Amino acid sequence: MASPLPPFTVRRGEPVLVTPSEPTPHETKPLSDIDDGEGMRFYSSGIHLYRANPSKSGQDPAKVIHDALSRALVPYYPLAGRLREEQGRKLVVDCFGQGVMFVSADADLTADDFGDVQSPPFPCFEEFILESTTIAGVEPVIDRPLLYIQVTRLKCGGFIFGQRFCHCVVDAPGGMQFEKAICELATGETSPSVTPAWGREMFMARDPPRLSYPHLEYRDPAGGPHDRMLTTAPSDMARVPFFFGPREIAGLRQRAPPGMRCSRFELVAACIWRSRTAALGYTPEEEVRLSFIVNARGRADIPLPQGFYGNAFAYSVAAATAGELTGGDLGYALELVKKAKSAVTYDYLLSVADLMVLEGRPLFALTRTYIVSDVSHAGFKSVDFGWGEAVYGGPAKGGEGPLPGVTNYFSRAKNGKGEEGTVVPICLPRDAMEKFQLEVQGLTAEL
Repeated sequence: MASPLPPFTVRRGEPVLVTPSEPTPHETKPLSDIDDGEGMRFYSSGIHLYRANPSKSGQDPAKVIHDALSRALVPYYPLAGRLREEQGRKLVVDCFGQGVMFVSADADLTADDFGDVQSPPFPCFEEFILESTTIAGVEPVIDRPLLYIQVTRLKCGGFIFGQRFCHCVVDAPGGMQFEKAICELATGETSPSVTPAWGREMFMARDPPRLSYPHLEYRDPAGGPHDRMLTTAPSDMARVPFFFGPREIAGLRQRAPPGMRCSRFELVAACIWRSRTAALGYTPEEEVRLSFIVNARGRADIPLPQGFYGNAFAYSVAAATAGELTGGDLGYALELVKKAKSAVTYDYLLSVADLMVLEGRPLFALTRTYIVSDVSHAGFKSVDFGWGEAVYGGPAKGGEGPLPGVTNYFSRAKNGKGEEGTVVPICLPRDAMEKFQLEVQGLTAEL
């Protein structure tokens, strides 16, 4: 568990633009029609916490990372560019070496002050990531740096690496690929081991564009606009991390239909979706949804080029009425989750790209929808700038995007017994949290 932090001050230096260390092509590169949907137009935040390394005594991690970043931006030069919107809200990157934003800082804290932090949100994350200017509460992505980095030195000799990527240009694996390129250059390599590939033409709309699927993820659910999650004030929300370890997973497996093979993600997602629906008290006829990311990487039917770092995923949707979901057993929810998971093919991704062009790049539906992203296997802790593996590595926040209370990350963590499991930071109206806890306990108790 993360410890309450003692009083502290973060002293930021003056932010600077870091540009590629060598001349790079001056050109305009279009994003894919998967990249530039409304739901991608935000900055995704991540944090890595490092302890002191005696072998690095006297070295400034901020300078090491600053210099490696400048070198990494040579092969990854589009990340140093700026987004521009063309006709049809099409986003392109003007690549003229404008640079990414970087700031070094110092904090009156040690790595030990954070305790055993293993899952988001990271304590006081706002102090360790560099925000950009907001307009009416919205952070624009047009004509802004595509990456913001803050390196905060700790008084113990450790440091915190905080980054914010524009989601239009990278997804989580793509961002990790770039961070590992910085690591390799910071630790003495002359070039990144993976050569980056743009490859965005793979996910461009067809000519003419045509929808092959209903794409519920972009359609409002049946039953009207009512949803407590969209109307409850943040001050009336409770935030509780839920841990699904060996005992909880065993309990869920006992409730799966005989012979059904289920992943840990499918079991946890089905459990939370069903429990959340019951806790929020939707009427039986209202449609409820679980939306989750299905990654296209590593699949034979989607031959991505080696080194691709753009967005390569789609949101898939499981849908039912609240009455059907809460009235059925866990197996009913699992069937819906598995069916939705298998629906994403290359043709499905192209259909999403077509929808973006035909319908003005809409935001995905949010009403009575629970959106999850599994980052359990992203390898955040393996980001090593030369100081060793991260103590914590992962998302800065519990959820991101338009409404953090609607979105969740699934992360890997250990409990107090040293058991490894999946942790999910749940955010619900206070009066619904106790009901949710009881529902989860009922589904995870071993029979």
